[in-house]
Amino acid sequence: MKKRERNRKTGTTFLSLGLLAAALGLQILARKVPGFAQLYAGTVYRFLVEVFGRIWSLFPFSVAEIGLYGLVLFCVGGTVFLLRQAASGRIGWRPALMRACRAFLLIGSALFFSYTVGCGMNYCRTAFSVEAGLSAAPSSREDLAALCTWLAEMINDAAGQISQDENGCLALEGDIAEEARRAMENLGEEYPVLEGYYPRPKAVAVSRMLSVQKIEGIYSPFTLEANYNREMPDVDIPVTMCHELSHLRGFMREDEANFIAWLACVQSGDPRFIYSGAILAYIHSSNALYRDGGEEEYREIYDSLCDMAKRDLAADSAFWRQFDGKVAEVSSQVNDAYLKANKQEDGVKSYGRMVDLLLSMYREGRP
Repeated sequence: MKKRERNRKTGTTFLSLGLLAAALGLQILARKVPGFAQLYAGTVYRFLVEVFGRIWSLFPFSVAEIGLYGLVLFCVGGTVFLLRQAASGRIGWRPALMRACRAFLLIGSALFFSYTVGCGMNYCRTAFSVEAGLSAAPSSREDLAALCTWLAEMINDAAGQISQDENGCLALEGDIAEEARRAMENLGEEYPVLEGYYPRPKAVAVSRMLSVQKIEGIYSPFTLEANYNREMPDVDIPVTMCHELSHLRGFMREDEANFIAWLACVQSGDPRFIYSGAILAYIHSSNALYRDGGEEEYREIYDSLCDMAKRDLAADSAFWRQFDGKVAEVSSQVNDAYLKANKQEDGVKSYGRMVDLLLSMYREGRP
């Protein structure tokens, strides 16, 4: 009995260390071997999405969210159980501590390995801008003002074709998740690197835990799911869905995911998606214009927006402002550190990568 127990403990420890070593090895290969991450993203990762993405898509709820709650309950319940066992004298305090350490080591190693194969290696793949032949060249303030004007016109045109709610803001109706999935598939016809299976994005049931962190959506590398915050204003939902789905093609950079989402929205043919994508692009571009000293141009372009767009922008700002505070601040700092750790630093940049890519595409007369 004791030998069997020793073998079980040894097996658990070797499994944990094996997963940890494999994850670290893959991370090193992705960062140090040229082309390895690109090859992985186009083969193994694509296969994982095709298989596991389809499996978890059978569930109408976010499996990652339920898994998170289950993991927390398991850890808390297991800890309480071991403490009670040790307090009652059934096992010693040292064996209880060692059992807990082995369990947490196994869980941590499994999560780190899942993270590595589910997204960690993809941070080192070739950027979408390179794949699409776009260059983020420096631009003038006049170029930026022209881009903002173009986006404002796009917003106004789309706004005239969509329904409004009782407050005069965008009202989403129908199966928006299916439309988002279809928008990404359509974009894959133009950009082969975006081809492949896309599952339906899923709403997080307890979206308040995202709202207080000022998070619109989240991609789960453990279940290969695209999740979104169902509490946020409707204007944020279509473009956020496409943003999270873009991660399932291995493009993990947040700025490029925003750009891909904008492309998917404006080429979808659905006025609601065009409106949502153009609003996101306008916010980034107009903020850059204002910061660059173009306050007058900023106000003129804002004044040209239709009343519906102004109401949506105000409602969106008011929604997120209510969550200003320590939790959102800490979440932002943690996210910033995470992104920098995964090579998402552009170094010297002009208006930010998303705006630079928008400018590049605008100069070429696309989309």
